[in-house]
Amino acid sequence: MRRLSRTLGPVAVAVLALTAAGCGGGSGSGSGSSDADSTSSSSPSADGGGGDADLLVWTDALKIDAVKQVAEDFGEANGINVKVQAISEDLQGSFVTADAAGNGPDVVVGAHDWIGNLVQNGAIDPLNLAPDELSGYSEKAVQATTYDGKLYGVPYGIEALALYRNTEVVPDEPASMDDAIAAGEAAVKAGKVDSALNLPVGELGDAYHMEPILTSFGGYIFSYDDATGYDAQDVGIGKEGSVKAAEEISRLAKAKVLRTSISGDNSIALFTSGKAAFLVSGPWALADVKKAGFDYAIQPVPGFDGEEAAAPFMGAQAFMVAANGKNKDIAQEFVNNGVNSEDAMMSLYEGTQLPPAMTAVQDQVDDADLSVFTEAANAAAPMPAIPAMASVWEPLGKAYAAIVSGKDPVSTIQSAGDTITKAIADAG
Repeated sequence: MRRLSRTLGPVAVAVLALTAAGCGGGSGSGSGSSDADSTSSSSPSADGGGGDADLLVWTDALKIDAVKQVAEDFGEANGINVKVQAISEDLQGSFVTADAAGNGPDVVVGAHDWIGNLVQNGAIDPLNLAPDELSGYSEKAVQATTYDGKLYGVPYGIEALALYRNTEVVPDEPASMDDAIAAGEAAVKAGKVDSALNLPVGELGDAYHMEPILTSFGGYIFSYDDATGYDAQDVGIGKEGSVKAAEEISRLAKAKVLRTSISGDNSIALFTSGKAAFLVSGPWALADVKKAGFDYAIQPVPGFDGEEAAAPFMGAQAFMVAANGKNKDIAQEFVNNGVNSEDAMMSLYEGTQLPPAMTAVQDQVDDADLSVFTEAANAAAPMPAIPAMASVWEPLGKAYAAIVSGKDPVSTIQSAGDTITKAIADAG
């Protein structure tokens, strides 16, 4: 893969040098030297873990090496002391609490659907960039990191669900979800596998993995308008499309295609052990599937016969600037220019193996599997980042689990819609 040189401008470097010197904390400021450090912790320390760093970045343990590489490049280029810390438990909650107390990081790396909650809590600042200044990125990724018309994050990775197939069990690519399920059921009947389709449900339900079924039957959670975004006052759960989806879920459960015994904890392992014909999962399952030792294929999740295309949620991982960080000017410069470069985006892709958000990097990826996930993410709908989404996950998941367990699909999904609508109203 081609690597390009970074393009941080001289004016930005001068601003950073002056800002870092003003902070008085960086060992590298004014000396031309730099330092980057990384630590991993289940929870933040009392002072946030920054010490005398000119820039403190929080991320999760899985991404710390890639984030550290980008931060290290930025620190070396600008002669500042950068520290990267991994928070392995409840990164979002820890960040909100620490930022409010004034001892949090300057930059946090996390999922785009945190943005509504973080803005509501006054924990992040909009970037010094307009959404249209990220024209070199996936349109859906920019849409995902834009909230109330303002850009709150520079996205680097995108993800969406796709359909894995054990091609030693089902050689031919299905044109629809009905074809996939029929082929999987035939494989079960022939004794080749135990499960036609591993789609996580679990005892508490899984609204994230059910989204392709909901949308293929015309259902939605919140209505969406390009100009105004998601409308929390228009809840689609309980309405016609969701009822059709619930009836299909009930039918698939009675046919033992969907089961509460298949959850996020075991769906991938059961597929990689050769016990399922198909798996609905994201790029995070790819490494395990590659190690499984059987031939496989991946395709975007298809819709059901005669229905709409399936539209799983699209998620974006992004760098965001803390509202109460100690080094806000440096944080803005890091995110707006240090992260927002083709070189940094390539480093993040290579370090995380997430489908890249920058289109120029997408064009350089020659991994056929990741290209499928890139295609799926670019065609998916960004997961709503509005705070009202917090009122959706639990009741909708439980409704799906109840339907799979045998409850009446129509009354169950309508009751879930009423619960969600009331919770949103009560939250104000």
